Amino acid sequence: MAKENEHKQMAQNRKARHDYFILETYEAGIELKGTEVKSVRAGRVNLQDSYARVEKGQCWLLNVHISPYEAGNRFNVDPMRPRRLLMHRREILKLQSAIKERGYTLVPLSFYLKDSLVKVELGVAQGKKQYDKRDDEADRSAKRESARAVKEGQRYQE
Repeated sequence: MAKENEHKQMAQNRKARHDYFILETYEAGIELKGTEVKSVRAGRVNLQDSYARVEKGQCWLLNVHISPYEAGNRFNVDPMRPRRLLMHRREILKLQSAIKERGYTLVPLSFYLKDSLVKVELGVAQGKKQYDKRDDEADRSAKRESARAVKEGQRYQE
């Protein structure tokens, strides 16, 4: 039997989907040092206010807080240090052109494990205006109300 590529979610940036239109997503490896992998596996990652930047042909992940591993003592590193993302050169060049020419933003959407490797899902994003956020909230509440009405209707039919 073929083994499916299973992803175990470690951390998710829900606010990014609220604040941005996600136009494209990319998968990238991340260069971690020392005990950072154990902290990520424990789910001790905070993606709030984090972003990615392309500098000198390399992609960097900034403002991601990976909490120090409790049993790591002197091997722990700075929790807010910039971390290099591992991507193919053509992907990096494509991201760089999207950022410079169109003014998009690179936002990390989630950290997950794929075949025991830590991966980051990056989103090419365009910022939402306040009215876009209100429209999304109205759509969500309408869907919630319709689902509730359907559920109530099923209950009375039984």
